[in-house]
Amino acid sequence: MVSINDLGFSYGNKLVLKNITMTLEEGRIYGLLGENGVGKTTLLSILCGLKKPSAGSVLTDGRKPFDREPALLTEQYYLSDDNASVHMKAVEYAKNYGKFWEKFEISKFLELMEIFETDPQQMMDRMSTGQLKKTYICFALACNTRYLYMDEPTNGLDIPSKAQFRKALAKYTREDSVVLISTHQVRDLENIIDPIIILDRQDVLLNATLQEISEKLYFDYSSEVKEGALYSELIPGGCIQVFNNTTGQESKVSIEALFNTAHKHKELIKNVFSK
Repeated sequence: MVSINDLGFSYGNKLVLKNITMTLEEGRIYGLLGENGVGKTTLLSILCGLKKPSAGSVLTDGRKPFDREPALLTEQYYLSDDNASVHMKAVEYAKNYGKFWEKFEISKFLELMEIFETDPQQMMDRMSTGQLKKTYICFALACNTRYLYMDEPTNGLDIPSKAQFRKALAKYTREDSVVLISTHQVRDLENIIDPIIILDRQDVLLNATLQEISEKLYFDYSSEVKEGALYSELIPGGCIQVFNNTTGQESKVSIEALFNTAHKHKELIKNVFSK
């Protein structure tokens, strides 16, 4: 479990995160959403121990990530949005660097590379952006870590590869794992991320499961425009509208519409989900 308490971080005099408090529980794939510049990558960097909090604390199984204890390092992996193009065959990279993760499986890496239709014998510095991204995704999943942090993992992937990513993530992550994925491509991950965290500038607007979101908000998919919508958007065949759920009726959550609603009504959403 990851416990974040009153977390703050600044770049010099620029405050990026302030009083962030939340708990990340095992067996969940969290979606971390937010506008550019709100601190999503910074938060991931703090969680994996690359940056030290300016205030507050982060504890992963009772350990401080920035202490870089080997027992914790072997149980976590951070997949950056920037992937190094090294002069090595993919399989050689996996064998050499997989040694740093106790539960790494080369057989799993090769199986994933086959699923992603990427040649493990190819030199990584000759790969396309998409091939390189898929190679690092395969490596991250093959590490079998309990804590997996991913920053924009579907950037650079084509449509078939995005489908392969969803299947691989659902199949190859541990049942006791905590997965946190930062993304702008919510449609790429709409069927696998739950709970949803929406980060605002220096604040958390929402941290809730899809069930909790459905209980608080109603997502209406129809051709009829209705009054009182918090957010509405034209879609093929009609429109999607988001309302306060005053009747308890269930609906399918649209994460993209949820994010736009939260962006438009920040204080309202924060108050609704803090109760």
